[in-house]
Amino acid sequence: MRTLRTIFNFYLDASIHVALAVVSLVVVTAFLLNISIDFALIGFIFCSTIVCYNFVKYGVEAKKYLIVSNGYHKNIQIFSFFSFAFAVYFLTHLSKDIWVAVMVLGLVSTLYAIPFLPKAKNLRSLGGFKIYIVAVVWVGFTALLPVLQSKTPITWDLWVLFGQRFILVLILILPFEIRDLQWDDINLKTLPQLIGTKKTSALGYLLIGLFLGLTFLKDELTQIELIARFFVAIPLAIVFLSINKMKGRYFASFWVEGIPIIWVGFFLLVNEFY
Repeated sequence: MRTLRTIFNFYLDASIHVALAVVSLVVVTAFLLNISIDFALIGFIFCSTIVCYNFVKYGVEAKKYLIVSNGYHKNIQIFSFFSFAFAVYFLTHLSKDIWVAVMVLGLVSTLYAIPFLPKAKNLRSLGGFKIYIVAVVWVGFTALLPVLQSKTPITWDLWVLFGQRFILVLILILPFEIRDLQWDDINLKTLPQLIGTKKTSALGYLLIGLFLGLTFLKDELTQIELIARFFVAIPLAIVFLSINKMKGRYFASFWVEGIPIIWVGFFLLVNEFY
């Protein structure tokens, strides 16, 4: 049992779970737009997500971003180095358009953790901007990159998808903001710090409603897509009904981050039987 728990904790702590969630949203994008996704893009997004998240979580605490004293974190660092190598390999198989987009998203991700100037603040420390920066990067990786890879023309429906994906990521971040309330620096000015946990949960419900409402602004809307939007909205709403559980060790890091994985499971089942 202890071995299984150790493996499970490494699965979460090494950002494998969040990488699967990001890849799941990429696959959801493919289903929604009826496009194919190159395996190299999937591999790159999965590996680069691991590298990015582990760097933000552990790299900023390491001396010069490389020297790690904690043995457990050292294992995660080694895993991240291997992931980085695979990410570079997959990137070499992608188009120049993807490279440009990745450079921009990578720069934003880097500045999120590392200040551009020695005495400057990183983007994460800018009060109130944290969740929006994360949401923009997620939209870039899970929606923009698949669109660029498939050379899909930019239409009104695509802008709606970008907007919904941005809102969805904001919704997914709020439980983490509530969970980390007791540890976050007051200067971060997170939403729970500014308006409290109850109002943050109420905002979550409002964003879920907005997420669903934008669906009806699309020029082309299928019955399956409409059902899929409501399918993902249900577990999102349940999350905010469980506000007292958000401080648990696995509630946010496993169950909340697992919602995109559940969502892509819905599409896979529909694709199999519909």
